[in-house]
Amino acid sequence: MMVSLVLLVAILVIGGGIAGIVMAARRAAGPGDGPARAQPTVRRVIVFTLLFALVVIAAIGVGGLLGRLLDSGNALASSDITGLARSLAFTLIAGPFAAVLWWLLWRRMGPDERSSLAWGLYLAAMSTVSLVTASAALLTCAAALVRADWQPRTLATGVVWAGVWVWHRWMSRHDRKSPRRLVTVAPVLGSVFGLVVGAGGLVTALGSLADAAIDGFAPSIVVGEPWWRLTLQAIIWCAGGVAVWWWHWFVDRASALRGGLADVALVSVGVAGASILSLGGAGTALFTLLKLALDRSAPVAQILDPLGTALAAALVGALVWQYHRGLATARSDRTRLAAGVVTSGVGLVAAASGLGVIVNSILAAGTATLAGSDTRSLLLGGISALVVGGPVWWVAWKPAKPVDPAQVGATGRRVYLVLIFGLSAVVAIVTLLVIGYRIFEFALSDATGQSLVDRVRAPLGLLVATGLAAGYHFAVWRRDRSAITAAPGREHTVGRVILVTGADPEPLARAVGDATGAAVTVWRRAGTEPVGAAPVGADAVGADAVDADAGPTARQLVDALRGVTGKRVLVVAGPGSRIDVIPLRD
Repeated sequence: MMVSLVLLVAILVIGGGIAGIVMAARRAAGPGDGPARAQPTVRRVIVFTLLFALVVIAAIGVGGLLGRLLDSGNALASSDITGLARSLAFTLIAGPFAAVLWWLLWRRMGPDERSSLAWGLYLAAMSTVSLVTASAALLTCAAALVRADWQPRTLATGVVWAGVWVWHRWMSRHDRKSPRRLVTVAPVLGSVFGLVVGAGGLVTALGSLADAAIDGFAPSIVVGEPWWRLTLQAIIWCAGGVAVWWWHWFVDRASALRGGLADVALVSVGVAGASILSLGGAGTALFTLLKLALDRSAPVAQILDPLGTALAAALVGALVWQYHRGLATARSDRTRLAAGVVTSGVGLVAAASGLGVIVNSILAAGTATLAGSDTRSLLLGGISALVVGGPVWWVAWKPAKPVDPAQVGATGRRVYLVLIFGLSAVVAIVTLLVIGYRIFEFALSDATGQSLVDRVRAPLGLLVATGLAAGYHFAVWRRDRSAITAAPGREHTVGRVILVTGADPEPLARAVGDATGAAVTVWRRAGTEPVGAAPVGADAVGADAVDADAGPTARQLVDALRGVTGKRVLVVAGPGSRIDVIPLRD
């Protein structure tokens, strides 16, 4: 009964998904294309999704059988008949189907198939899944050997998925059948995964060493594994993560990618994630030191317990943050602006949280319910967050300096201001509702155990912090809007410019944006890539190839757009000094 229900649900889900795909493909094909153009898209989505599922199922089955063969201490079947039957079914049924389907697809892999989104998406997804699974399994097995724990089934899983990764990497590098779209997704995701694993392992290793050193001054009564065992296991994870990152970052040239997913990963993980790690560690370390100096209500060993990991997180996060911040500085203006506003946002959240906690603790100090060491710890925590986040926000945002006129109307800056103001306003409104509820509850309740201040101090502290943040960023947004309105010399006659060029797109896109105020989307012309050129990203036309011709200058491009109006305008720059400006129909 349960199996039938599961199958019915699966059929309904798959049928609904296929129907949605068909409808989406028909809408994408347009009224003049008919079903002939939608059918290949639907077919590719279905067959590559099926191939993905079959490969995953077959890999699980082969991994289970290989694990049983390597596990010499147990019989092949032993008492786990269900597991053996599942592995055999997965291997002997899904495996041949996957092989036949792949062979059919590989035979008919022509130019249309190579240019399809489904083929590139399949290879990117399977390469990433196999890399993560193989790396996690192999590193887990290696780390378990430190404590003399042999895990043959984990090793088998890692070996099988490593083979799947090598197989799909070979397909993605094939001369005649490799995909032409989404070729940069797997290197970028692989480098991100390696960076996260390597940084996490290094934090754990350094934290374990620091904890061992701190225990020498303040011995702990907790008995566990030797400190060197955890350190060695963390070093193994760190080495594995660094190896994965190095391979994708340098060998696969993920460091040379520009635009699209590459810049998003750089800003979100390398800058935002690393800054959160560093500030979190620094704030925790400062709180621990302040608590050690001003609040000895707990044993010293208990107070110092988080210090080692916090110092390691602050150090590793700062190193990763500084490295990726330097990379972002050398990239486009949009990437530099994104890195700056993200850093400012992280610092603002930390500082605002610290301010709210300080207000909370000050109000708590005046009540009889909460006093003494608890209030002091709350105050020290708020001071730590404010001291760590405030300077970072000040340096990144530079509120005392005049704003660069080129950044006043930048989309990233406007989005950041609206986002901070909107989120702060929403939190402030919700906090006001909570405060009102607490006041009415206090007025209508017969209980007298808790004072009104004690009831509203936490939401009131949050209201003060979010209110200040919302008011300040709203004022900055209004000032920027007034400056944009008052700025002469730029007519917004074009909404978006789609620029097709084989030259370096940065100066061209910057000149078009400054002259017209339009958003610029760059498509790279397919051709011969010059030495030192780097692909724009996964959304580039013709993957990452560019034309060797220098093309028209930025001034010529701006002159060609003068007097052109329209919501969307296609600009084809080159070959040579030729410029084609084509307003597009809505």
